[in-house]
Amino acid sequence: MSMQRRDAENQPDFWLATSELAKSPGHPFYERLNKILAEAGFDRFVEERCVRFYAQDKGRPGIAPGVYMRMLLIGFFEGIDSERGIAWRCADSLSLRSFLGFAMSQPTPEHSSLCRIRQRLDVETHQEVFTFVLKILAEKGLLKGRAIGIDATTLEANAALRSIVRRDDGTSYADFLESLAKESGIATPTRSDLARIDKKRKRKGSNDDWKHPHDPDAKITKMKDGRTHLAHKAEHAADLDSGAVLAVTVQDATLGDSTTMKQTMAATATNVAALASDKKCSKKIPATALKTWVADKGYHSNATMEMVADLDLKSFVSEPERGRRRWKDHETAQRGTYANRRRVRSRRGRAWMRKRGEMIERGFAHCLETGGMRRVHLRGRLNILKRYLVHVAAFNLSLVMRQLLGVGTPRGLQGRLAALAALWRDLFDLVIALLHRIEREIGIHPNFVIISAPHAPAAAAVTSSTGCSRAPSCQVSRK
Repeated sequence: MSMQRRDAENQPDFWLATSELAKSPGHPFYERLNKILAEAGFDRFVEERCVRFYAQDKGRPGIAPGVYMRMLLIGFFEGIDSERGIAWRCADSLSLRSFLGFAMSQPTPEHSSLCRIRQRLDVETHQEVFTFVLKILAEKGLLKGRAIGIDATTLEANAALRSIVRRDDGTSYADFLESLAKESGIATPTRSDLARIDKKRKRKGSNDDWKHPHDPDAKITKMKDGRTHLAHKAEHAADLDSGAVLAVTVQDATLGDSTTMKQTMAATATNVAALASDKKCSKKIPATALKTWVADKGYHSNATMEMVADLDLKSFVSEPERGRRRWKDHETAQRGTYANRRRVRSRRGRAWMRKRGEMIERGFAHCLETGGMRRVHLRGRLNILKRYLVHVAAFNLSLVMRQLLGVGTPRGLQGRLAALAALWRDLFDLVIALLHRIEREIGIHPNFVIISAPHAPAAAAVTSSTGCSRAPSCQVSRK
């Protein structure tokens, strides 16, 4: 076989038949996901909800709303944080083209088109898509509703602290420090002078005084890793049996947990009511749903305990150490606090608290760390909420895929194939060792000789494009 050389200046063909274009065999994960969405009528549902946002018989043909939603789902499954990255990945991958329904001769949507569609569709439409995915989970039996855990985390905003300005007059941070230096008697302050003056100031990062000119919704707060940054607050309400997220909200990062939980609980009640009104899902939702709530000590307050007592809820909220308290004029809060304390100290309460830490934190890890949404690339709380709702809906779909395939992401499927190849290789080595032991100890010579191929690393046993395993070959020859 003669070696071929790559010609850097290869003349492209002027005409190319469509039958000669490269075709993807498809990714098994995305093929199964497309089948689930088709059985549920996903595209028809999205098109009916989005028809009012498009002109009838005017303008050029637009992008199908189902394609837009699928591209946001890809952002979670591929771990891509920005819409620009999603558009580039869809244009580059043959399997993702097949998932979106695009042929090689068709251009995939650009990131500007995604931005335009997101601006056109309202938050309620994205919320309806989130609820539609919850119905799929309910039909698959993944929503138990025995207990609901609630917790919040921070999303790093698409805004830099060095760009903040004063709320009163719009002065930048550097100009403000320079004016303070001149007032203190320094005519031409240096950077070290400005740093020294800034270090001695109190409340220098107050949200009452500063804002970002292009993202006023972002607030100065401390992130989970200890850094101070402009951020937003995302709150999840999850089913503690399956880990499915029942509701998400994006709120002000400076608000306390006991304040933001009311909006998240209301969103959860709305979503569960929508499931209960559906004939296929009503039998899957228990009558005791929304009765049991589990949270950490950040949610414990008099207002929370009063709400629990008034609504007759079963709360399992960790109580911080406050010492001896005075309950004058707070009888309702006292009754709720004492009842919550008894429940938390029970064996069932300790089990629910362990379950909360497992399920809630796992959802945050999948959505924000491996899912790529810890840092947002959008500005404005509504824009972030639109993207985040579909992103978390993709996480819920991953639970369905994990139930069917054993993995929740395409990369997880690729890892399973690598593990299977490694297991086959270990079994092959075990058989070789047993044959040599028989020949050495018992003296019985086998009638054949097995010549095994050299070992390859586990990562090299799986192709990066299709995930197909390549087990080591062997040759069997008779003596």
